[in-house]
This record gives sequence, structure tokens and C-alpha cells, in this order.
Amino acid sequence: MEIGKPLISKSPSQDFDADEGAVETQVKKWIQEFVIGFNLCPFARKEFDQDNIRFKVSDPHSNEDLQAALVCELELLEANTQIETSIVIIRGHLREFPDYCDFIERANSLIFELGLEGIFQIAGFHPEYQFAGTQAAAAENYTNRSPLPLLHILREDSVEHAVESHPNAANIPAKNIERMNEIGAEKLRELFSKFRPL
Repeated sequence: MEIGKPLISKSPSQDFDADEGAVETQVKKWIQEFVIGFNLCPFARKEFDQDNIRFKVSDPHSNEDLQAALVCELELLEANTQIETSIVIIRGHLREFPDYCDFIERANSLIFELGLEGIFQIAGFHPEYQFAGTQAAAAENYTNRSPLPLLHILREDSVEHAVESHPNAANIPAKNIERMNEIGAEKLRELFSKFRPL
């Protein structure tokens, strides 16, 4: 699914003052209990259980700071093929979803400028994620909602291999939406509250 431009601008719903360890712990808890727990990504369990995901907490003061951190992370992954994937956890920046969408566009351009197109891609997750054409409170938005803004750097060849090996990869987004709607927005809000960094 594509990054959706929000219909409603949301205000930040929490402070971002937890220490790095607590932030990383909450993101891991979200992956284990929500993403894997609800099977939103059939490929996540293997990488998580095998500790193949690198987590990097970033405290940028500007988009330029975050861009520099992203470049460093991309260069690290390019030089270290044993690192399967990386999640950059953004603390204290891009709290508003429209700003996050703008940065995602810049991040995709950056991959092209660095000559890494076809090698890496970025998946977006945000606390106020909203797909185009949905209401802000819609349950389906929770497929891409996370405790903090995230940049998930994926290797293109790994994504292609995972998709080819899954019998119904094309149906994953639709099934995720169906699953979220079955749970309902009210229950999802309640579940999601425990993943917020303290």
C-alpha cells in the first residue's frame, strides 16, 4: 500500500522523552505483540526471532539531521550485508503525519541520488498514519501505525524473495485491513496504548 496523505492533521498524542533503551523496547514490543501477533507481516517473525533487525534510535533536530542519519544507516547496510534490515526510530521529530509524509518523499529521492535504487526501499510507519481516502479514526490505518515515527529500511532482493515465496503475497494488504476492521478502531486504540513510550 502507498503512503497516504492525511485528510486531517493530527496533533502529537504523546511526549517523546523516554530513554533510548525504553524506546527500543516499546518498538520491539509493538513488533512482537502487534505486527507478529496479528500476522500483519508474515515475513517479520523469522527476522525478529533470529535477531536480524537492527534498531537505531535517532534524535534529530531537523530534517537535515535525520537525512544525515538515514544516509549513515544506508551506508552501513550497504557495507554490511549480514545486517538484513534496519529500523530507524525517530524521537522528538516528525510528530505530525504530513511532515512525515514529506520526509518519506525526500528519503525515497535520497535512495535514488545515492545510487541505491533497486537495492533498498523504505517502508513507513507513524503513530498517526492515515491512508488516503480514509478517516483518521479508521481501523485499517493501524496496519501502518507505530509507537513512534519509523523508517524501515528493507533490502529489495529480500523483499522480492519473500513475496515470491509467499503463496498469496498480493492479498496481504487486503487481509490486514479486514483483520483490523474485525478488531475495530476502539479496541485497537486500547491495545495500542500499551506501546506508547513512557
